[in-house]
Amino acid sequence: MKVWKSVASAVLVSVLLAGCGSNAGTDGKEEGTASGSTVSLKVFIAQPRLKEHYDKYIEQFKAKEKAEKNIEVNVQLEMPPADNAPQILKTRLASNDAPDVFALHAVNEIPPFSKAGYLEDLSGQPFVDKLLDSVKPSVTDASGKVVAVPLETLSWGYLYNKDIFKEQGLEVPTTLTEMKAVVEKLKAANITPFELSYKEAWIPQLFLPLTVGALTQSEHKDFLDKMNQDQGSFSDMKALFDIFDLVNANGTEKALEVGGDDGSAAFATGKAAMWIQGPWFAETILKSNPDINFGVAPLPINDNPDDTKINLSTSTSLAVSSSSKNKEVALDFVNYVLDDKDSSAFYEALKFNPVAKIHDFKSFPWVDDALKYVNEGKAYQDPSIPQAVKDESGKALQGYYSGQLDQQQVIDALDKAWKSYNKVNK
Repeated sequence: MKVWKSVASAVLVSVLLAGCGSNAGTDGKEEGTASGSTVSLKVFIAQPRLKEHYDKYIEQFKAKEKAEKNIEVNVQLEMPPADNAPQILKTRLASNDAPDVFALHAVNEIPPFSKAGYLEDLSGQPFVDKLLDSVKPSVTDASGKVVAVPLETLSWGYLYNKDIFKEQGLEVPTTLTEMKAVVEKLKAANITPFELSYKEAWIPQLFLPLTVGALTQSEHKDFLDKMNQDQGSFSDMKALFDIFDLVNANGTEKALEVGGDDGSAAFATGKAAMWIQGPWFAETILKSNPDINFGVAPLPINDNPDDTKINLSTSTSLAVSSSSKNKEVALDFVNYVLDDKDSSAFYEALKFNPVAKIHDFKSFPWVDDALKYVNEGKAYQDPSIPQAVKDESGKALQGYYSGQLDQQQVIDALDKAWKSYNKVNK
């Protein structure tokens, strides 16, 4: 999934191998990188919690390039926090300082990045034929070009502790009223219903796609079109506040001091029964408690059970900069992400879903939970909301949680952010 934002000083840079030698390929010629040369490849992925897995896979890639092409690759891996990454990346792209390979959110960022000419056309690359038919469209731009290799495909809503639910005799709620009953039963047993972790603004932002995604399947099907034409308003999405208020009134304390990693640890150790979060934190949760039995369920936002659906999305994906001076090695890297021999172990270690025909690892229990809803038709595609609007929603909901903004001020802020996006992108 993944959801990003803005302060360059917070960047965590990991240089895997400093190495000496010339920076081959810097002339931008397309005849290829010469055997025996040394290339510095800049890779930008905003998932610092998964650094050890990327480090290991990058070392494997470097060994493969050396063995097969006699190219020495020095990889500079930059892993900023999710809150800061989008603005950092946009600044780099706009100032002709783009990483050779960078992560972007497929649904939110491929359309504007492709339109701006930042993305290399990958349609002819070997990995493309390996993609699952259900995944390929999510990394294809409006002109029909494949422009990224998908890392994360997501089926999400909220996480819940299955053991707690079983011990308390609870069923997964299908409406807001049922969720309120679950909350009351948990409180009666002295169990905190929800983990709150709003230190990073992208986390409260998650309520936005869950609400918009559900309501655009029913009573507000034209919401996105209206917003893109400056004719809509988030006043149609007031159900957002119903579920957000319920969660906040029945959650853990000091939410603005708790980030994703701390939230993972708290949820893993049973501090709360539910967490409005996606399974992208599975690896972190299991590190804190390998024995936790958690599931994924759709979040009720109102009393219409038909609106209680799983969000389907392709989020973190890797693109190659169209301006990369080391394009041959960059293309080798994105193809290695779906390497026939090594890719399955890599995705399994990251706790990601299979995205390619070559992936042969067994899906995880929480993936099976979500797929049950998908197979029953209780799912929707992640709504295409501009990243700038998502960013604004995270900050606005932090302000709403702390009492600095009221509902109308949040609505006004989101409407303004979308109109500002339209002005720049029309």
